[in-house]
Formats: sequence, structure tokens, C-alpha cells
Amino acid sequence: MAVTEPAPTALPGAHEAILRRQSLRESAARTYARSLPIVPVRARGLTIEGADGRRYLDCLSGAGTLALGHNHPVVLEAIRKVLDSGAPLHILDLATPVKDAFTTELFATLPRQLADNGRIQFCGPAGTDAVEAALKLVRTATGRTGMLAFTGAYHGMTAGALAVSGGAREDGVTRLPYPHDYRCPYGVGGERGAELAARWTENVLDDPKAGVPAPAGMIVEPVQGEGGVIPAPDAWLRRMREITASRSIPLIADEVQTGVGRTGTFWAVEHSQVVPDVMVLSKAIGGSLPLAVIVYRDSLDVWQPGAHAGTFRGNQLAMAAGAATLAYVRENRLADRAAVLGARMLGQLQGLAADHPCIGDVRGRGLMIGIELVDPEREDLSSGNPPPPAPDLAAAVRQECLRRGLIVELGGRHSSVVRLLPPLTLTDEQAVAVLDRLADAVTAVARPSHARPSHARADAGAGAHHGDRTGPSH
Repeated sequence: MAVTEPAPTALPGAHEAILRRQSLRESAARTYARSLPIVPVRARGLTIEGADGRRYLDCLSGAGTLALGHNHPVVLEAIRKVLDSGAPLHILDLATPVKDAFTTELFATLPRQLADNGRIQFCGPAGTDAVEAALKLVRTATGRTGMLAFTGAYHGMTAGALAVSGGAREDGVTRLPYPHDYRCPYGVGGERGAELAARWTENVLDDPKAGVPAPAGMIVEPVQGEGGVIPAPDAWLRRMREITASRSIPLIADEVQTGVGRTGTFWAVEHSQVVPDVMVLSKAIGGSLPLAVIVYRDSLDVWQPGAHAGTFRGNQLAMAAGAATLAYVRENRLADRAAVLGARMLGQLQGLAADHPCIGDVRGRGLMIGIELVDPEREDLSSGNPPPPAPDLAAAVRQECLRRGLIVELGGRHSSVVRLLPPLTLTDEQAVAVLDRLADAVTAVARPSHARPSHARADAGAGAHHGDRTGPSH
């Protein structure tokens, strides 16, 4: 029998002392630590154990980084193999067997048209670094500077990535409408709303008086994550591909959070059968360790040597962990598993929404799930709009989840969307436990109410977000 090392322990009261020192030493910009006052000391799969001895089901997964959950055996084995081999851990962008194995495995998973004529740039440790590289790439290749981006987008925290995110107001970035069934900017939703969004994009690009010069590229998330778990309709994303291709505008797909099986296909663009010119990849591709790359069509590869670099782009442990993760997801068909289990969870959450009018919408794709909390008592029935978002209620649900040993996070424009990003290794039994704890948390904070009013959009969940509405792909 294998000997298990004892969990790291702390003296009585050390849990509170560590949190107190963190609040004194770390910057005011810290985020997760404010809403999740725990001190993890051990983790495996879905479960985290805190220094206070409490156990939690982790449906944050490092903001989607942990495709296989915490400390998966194949990841640990890959890391140990590199450590035991004596191979260099830091090697800039030199070729190594570990790097070659990672690149080979990654290219085996990519859309074939991109893999056959693709180039890869290792960018640095984080997704925002890869976004910066993608923006620089298309600007260099086209000789243009402007960018097309979308309302509600999130692409990172560096200056360029923030500029194309939804909350920014930057010169040279044209903000386009992203389809949203539940809160459609045109008030119609569905296929009609997506069609109007596509027409607006065409008009902005083709109207000589629109004030939008030919852009260097368009950047889009196949599912907006931080924006509130909003899947792009498949037909609309195909239209974006057609619009950009016909106007020689490179299309950048930001798959930092949606990639590696998260949405029910290996890459989220596969749902719509779109092949972008550039794919931005990070998070899960490093198998829990920092790694970020862009993969792009070779026709865009006009950079001069040194045009883009990064000191830590040669992280050998991340490449080994990433290759092991990619292979495990592919060989065990975890993307298919995410599609099936995600659809089941969405259906069960719709049932919860039917009993709680404070749940305005349930949506997602695969194991990327969002539950939007609203204030039904403030709904203006004459407007035809959904009830206003309820960020305070969402924060209360998050807190009640934590009390019950469930870690979730919030997203959306008003931080009113409870987000679930469980690992792809989630079992049926664990899924039941997650939903039970979430249901208990919602019940604990919801105002007493009866059945959902007949006018409310109880169907605006999984079945209302199937892109082309052709079947239960979510």
C-alpha cells in the first residue's frame, strides 16, 4: 500500500493569522481572496482542504485552468518525469524534447485546416500575454491598427488586452454587439437578435461614413466567460467568419477559458465549425502551470526575429503537464463527457429556476455554466424586458455556497451570474453534490415566493442557447 504523506498542518489559529497577514501585505487589487477566505493546504480532483480542516468542492478550478482538477496523477507523473530527468527547467525558446512533445500533442487537437498550415508562438505565462501577441501579430501582418471587439468581452489585464475588453473605451477599438438571448440589446433575442447583431457589424464595416477604418483584426470569445457565460450562437459565429474572411480581416478566437474540452468540444469554435486565423490559448493547456501560446495561419507569420518574446515562454514543467493534460482529455473523450454531463446539469438547474423566480436565466455550454440572479419584484412587465440583475443576491448565494463547502464565482456585467467551472473529471455523484449544495444556497437566500410567473423566461436556459437550435449541444 502506498504511503500517503500527511497534509500540511498549521497551529491552532494559523488559518486566521495567514488570512490577516494576507490582507495586510497584499494589494487592494486582490480579488478571489476577498470572497473566498480560505487557506488551501491540500487538493485532489474536485476537492480542496483548507488549513482549518474544512473540505470544499471546487467549481472555480483556477478560473477554468484545471481541466483535470487538482493534482491529477497524469499531471504529477509528467512533472516528476521532467524533474527526475535532469532536463533544464528554464530554456527560453530553445527546442527540447518536452517542447516538441507538447507542440505535437497540441497540433493533433487543433482544427485540421489550422494545424496543417499553422505556426505557434510561445508568449509567456498568462492568457493576457497571448492576447497581446495576437493583437501585435495581426497589426504587423495587415499594417493596420484598429481592432473589432465585442460588448461584454474579457481578454485580460494588460493594456492591449484591456483595450479590447468590454469595459474599456479606447481609441481604435470598435465595439460590436455580442448576441445575448436573455438580455438582447435589440429586445428580441434568439436567431433574430443574432441576425440584427451581424447586420450591424456588416453595416459598420461597409458604411464609408461609419468612421471605422479597415481594422487589423476581430477578436471574439466563442463563449463569453467573465461576461456572464454567454455562448455565441453557431450561425452568428459563422457569419463573423464570413464577414471577416470576405474583407481580409483576421479573426482571432480567444479560447483561453473555453479550450481543452470545457464546452463539450475540444475547442469551442468546433461547435460552429469555424476555423479562425488566430487562436489564443492558455489556462488548461498548461495542465495547471503557467503557459500561453497563439496558433495562427502561416500567411500571417511575417514577424521579424525577436518581434515578440517572453522570458518564461520555455516553461518545461508546464509543457510536460500540458501535453499530459491534452492527451488525457483527448484519449478519454472528456469533451464528449462534458457535453453530456453539462446538458444534464443545465436541465436540472432549469428545474431549480422553475421553483425560484430569482433565477432569471440558466445558460452555458458543456461544463461552463452560468445562473443569472435577478430581482423579480422589480420587473417592469410593460417593458417586456427581463427583471433587473441582482448582484447582492448573487453574492449572497456565493457566500451560502461557501458555507456549504462549495466554491463558485460570479461573473456578468453586473456580477449577478453564479458561474460553475468544474473539472472535466467530474463524476455523476459529484455533480449531484454540487447541484444539491447550490440549490440549498439559493433556497436559503431567495425571498419566499410561489411558482414562476407564466411570463418569465423559464425556458431561457440550456435549450435556448443551442446556437442553431438544432439539438441539445449544451
